Amino acid sequence: MPTARCARCDRPFVSPAATAYSPQHRCYACVEHPPSYTRAWTLYPYTPPLQDAIRLLKYQGKVSLVTPLANLMLTTLPQVDAIDLVIPVPLHHERLCQREFNQALLLADQIGRHLSISVSYTNLVRTTPTPPQTTLSRRNRLKNLRHTFAVQHPAELMNKRILLIDDVFTTGTTVNECAKTLRRSGSADVFVLTLARTIDQNLIPDHTQPAAPYPFSNP
Repeated sequence: MPTARCARCDRPFVSPAATAYSPQHRCYACVEHPPSYTRAWTLYPYTPPLQDAIRLLKYQGKVSLVTPLANLMLTTLPQVDAIDLVIPVPLHHERLCQREFNQALLLADQIGRHLSISVSYTNLVRTTPTPPQTTLSRRNRLKNLRHTFAVQHPAELMNKRILLIDDVFTTGTTVNECAKTLRRSGSADVFVLTLARTIDQNLIPDHTQPAAPYPFSNP
């Protein structure tokens, strides 16, 4: 990923000069509409072969890829202090029944173990089935997830600093709606960590693309 990125949402800047004299520089979107999360880290560009691996996991059930993908996250894990809970972005129960697993939870479980932090996987829930974000325009993505998350036991989150985990950051709408729900329920700071991020191709130098960490021949 490019080194010059927004200090809030981690969006890459076109020029490294954007942060040369202001390391905490934020992108226009974060200045105009500050997200509900405190900070996001998006570790790799969502391009092949990583993109292929994530799709194999999510849509073909290749759960053997969870460990190498989680290891990629741990390799570049940022310094996050005083986290109380790790929470994965939830799936609606209909989608969970179809897929039979939540890839965000599988990644969060390994990260929580590495950090020795409890993973809360039943408190934040998705209450409304919605079309996949990848099928929608940016404008409709912003509308698609409004009021679709809920916290079942707010007292368990009161004043807790939370690390929210997902696989891919596209527009950031999903993690922002999750963070908004958590903050409204009484949590303290919400930090976001995703394995990959969709970005413009012209911002992806060849040397930043991770080598394949997995054998595609896995059953």
